[in-house]
This record gives sequence, structure tokens and C-alpha cells, in this order.
Amino acid sequence: MEDNSDWFGAETATFGDRVAGAREAVGLDQPGLAKRLGVKVKTVRAWENDLSEPRANKLQMLSGILGVSLTWLLNGEGDGLEAPSEEPDSLVPEIRLLLLEMRQIRSEVDDAAERLARVEKRLRTALLEAPEK
Repeated sequence: MEDNSDWFGAETATFGDRVAGAREAVGLDQPGLAKRLGVKVKTVRAWENDLSEPRANKLQMLSGILGVSLTWLLNGEGDGLEAPSEEPDSLVPEIRLLLLEMRQIRSEVDDAAERLARVEKRLRTALLEAPEK
């Protein structure tokens, strides 16, 4: 078996990959992590999708909650998650692509749900303001 020590390293994983992996490893979902950090779920989602990065104070909190070092979160070096064990190297690129696609779909679904909620709120407001017949 080859060495997988670079599984979450800068060459193979992004900041968002490391946040998502560490969050899942400690058994938190995105809403749970957001609540513990005092941020919105969409903020955590943006971090995991590499659309933004937390400020220094939130990064420090994130590191503590997830039980990993700051340097590991930022560049994959230091105390972090172990590489998955006994995974054939031939599957790693395929699995990585599938996981990436799943994250993108989840993000699109979450965005659509937020959009639906905004439209529903506008509809309720319109119904309340509509004259009765």
C-alpha cells in the first residue's frame, strides 16, 4: 500500500475539502458547525466550497472545534486528519471527482432552497397585502 499521508495536503485538497472532512470527522453537519461558530450556514457552505475563507478569529475557533491545527486547515501540513486507509490508488481520482460533483450539487440545491424561501416570503407578503374580494 502506498503512502496516503498527503491526502489532505495542498496538492490534493483545498481549504474547503479540509474543513468539510474535519467537520464530518467530528460528526457535525453544516448547521451544527455554523451554530457553534456563530455564523450563517451559507457562510460555512461558502468556506467548504472555497468561495470564501473565514477571518482570523473564526479560523482559530474553527481549528479548535474541529480539533485540527491552523496550518493543517490552511495548507494541509501539521495536525489534521489521517488519510483514508486501504483505498486503492486507482480509485482516488474517481472518488475525488465524485465527491466534488456531490458538493457542487449540494451547493446548488442549497442555493435553490434559499431562493425558494425568498420567493415564498414574497408570495406571503403579496397575499397579505392583496385586497380581499
